[in-house]
Amino acid sequence: MGSVLRGLSRVPWGSLQDAQGPAGEIPALLSKVAWADGEAATAAVEELGERLCSLGFVVAEATAPAVPFLVELAGAPQVSSARELVELLHRIAVARQWSETAAAGGPGHAATYARQVGWEADVRAAVGAGRPVYEQLAAGGDPAVARAARQLLEVLDRQEESTR
Repeated sequence: MGSVLRGLSRVPWGSLQDAQGPAGEIPALLSKVAWADGEAATAAVEELGERLCSLGFVVAEATAPAVPFLVELAGAPQVSSARELVELLHRIAVARQWSETAAAGGPGHAATYARQVGWEADVRAAVGAGRPVYEQLAAGGDPAVARAARQLLEVLDRQEESTR
């Protein structure tokens, strides 16, 4: 896999769950994003979205471990689907289904979803760690990628403000 996706094999994907079951397909999809042509790469990003952020707002156990690779690919010059990756990261960053479900059920219900709420916190931290990449993309030459990156940066800024 070269220098891109170097740490991919260190993640125990087979023991993690995505929205469709065991997350063992995540490495192949990430590799396809890295090395496939435009249409195939975009299809792989869509599949990653279904597995890592189901319905566009529900994260899974495998989401946080996948985020650093999504960020890396978004910033990699050979990747043709940077905009789609940044848009996926945006959806992941704002996903709150588990938190909202836990809150709606009251204190006794919150414990039922503690693990999933933890996934959301881990996801927000992982997406936030990619800020330097998003800043670079926001200043870059592709207007669609730059716009998506600025929108993601705005989300991260609002999240930072809400935690102060």
